[in-house]
Amino acid sequence: MIISIIVAISKNQVIGKNNQLIWNLPKDMKYFMDTTMNTTVIMGRKNYESIPKKYRPLKNRNNVIITRNKSYKAEGCLVVNSIEESLESLRNVENKEVFVIGGGEIYKKFLEKGLIDRMYITHIDEQFDGDTFFPEINYDSWQSSEFLNHKKDESNPHDFKIMVYNKLN
Repeated sequence: MIISIIVAISKNQVIGKNNQLIWNLPKDMKYFMDTTMNTTVIMGRKNYESIPKKYRPLKNRNNVIITRNKSYKAEGCLVVNSIEESLESLRNVENKEVFVIGGGEIYKKFLEKGLIDRMYITHIDEQFDGDTFFPEINYDSWQSSEFLNHKKDESNPHDFKIMVYNKLN
């Protein structure tokens, strides 16, 4: 099983504010949807609750929510209480790739534990005021390849590029 992160970050590492995305990039959102379709997505409770109700749980995905709240319930989702429990719950599931989709603390903990094999990062060429950040990464430990370079247009108001990083052994 490959454990991957998928995230969009600004030049100053911001990924959100007030439990919401700050930017609207339909092309990047389509990339997220296409990439995670028919996979398992792992997220923290706050990230799950930030998804508009009409989109939760994320359709055509196995949704796993990590929370310390042992009585938390989310219809159509598997709720677990630790990163280890989230991964253990997937042992008997046919998963070629699992996506960690946030938020900031969940990304940080998976990275600190050395559990991430691949990262799909949308680098937005802009700085934003936010309160949730993606952890600093030593990119020397990763082999990168550019997937898409997109210049701003009428639908996507910021330049961005999508990079794929594979962990070096």
